Amino acid sequence: MLPTILGAASLDLPGKLASRKYHLTVVQAAASNMWQQIQIQTSAQDSATLEQLLLEHGALSISLLDSKDYPIFQRSPGATDLWPLVTLLGLFDLSIDLSGLMEVLRLQASVGNADSLVIELIEEQHWERCWMQDFEAMQFGDNLWICPSWQIPPDPTAVNLMLDPGLAFGSGSHATTALCLRWLAQYAKNQEIQGREVIDFGCGSGVLGIAAALLGARRVHSVDHDPQALTATVNNSQRNHLGSDQLTAYKPDILPPIQVDLILANILAEPLLKLAEQFASQIKAGGLLVLLGILQDQSYTLVSTYSQWFVMETPVLEEEWVRLVGVRKE
Repeated sequence: MLPTILGAASLDLPGKLASRKYHLTVVQAAASNMWQQIQIQTSAQDSATLEQLLLEHGALSISLLDSKDYPIFQRSPGATDLWPLVTLLGLFDLSIDLSGLMEVLRLQASVGNADSLVIELIEEQHWERCWMQDFEAMQFGDNLWICPSWQIPPDPTAVNLMLDPGLAFGSGSHATTALCLRWLAQYAKNQEIQGREVIDFGCGSGVLGIAAALLGARRVHSVDHDPQALTATVNNSQRNHLGSDQLTAYKPDILPPIQVDLILANILAEPLLKLAEQFASQIKAGGLLVLLGILQDQSYTLVSTYSQWFVMETPVLEEEWVRLVGVRKE
């Protein structure tokens, strides 16, 4: 069994946002209940060389993490895109003498933390149980809760979305997801979501589309390139007792030619720019568009682009992330 740091990828990231999610290379499992770990700060271009160096010195597994919470777009399913700065974690059996490796690493110009390198001792843990303990129910607005599927909802009378993210993004704690869930809760409070048809583009775990359906949307079309996201969305919709007539999951190329009342798109600025004209064609006149996964300095270009087809509202900022809402022009 591998320890927590090597098993638990962060699951709450916007759409195809790969920040804090990491690539894991496992060579073999150790028999000991303790491991040695080395953390290296480096660049994406130097990571492969350092990874090979660790493997040559007996690393049992290698993990690559985002060092700076830098958003990137996964350009194709299964691709391992890296951040400009990465944290490389090497895991070793307790019996291996790492003194020689540490000397070599301290001489590498590509190691950004050469002066502060240490060997950490990591105790065996069951990462799934640890992660589940950290995932608590969260409230959005007055009446919407996102609840782990293994916990009892704090307010049984509220709209409770029971969620198991699995391998896909979306538990509600990330600012982009929270920004959208609060918007949906307010939209539903004003009775505006009742009977609406919705596209959830970049659905991840399905949390936004499922929330829309539970709050009163008539039909939700959940869209994602990643087959694991579509599987998680379908499983979570069934967990929340939604039938296929209420929520259907699609890859983008098989989404039928429809016009809807609302599009939710929690991805990133680059793909949102490319999708502007497509989204404009998929929303009815007077319909709403909610864009997320956008950093503040990216919002100006997006507002300018989408203003061709939408009346854009004032951006809403939370932490470094922005929510953009637009109304389709007649």
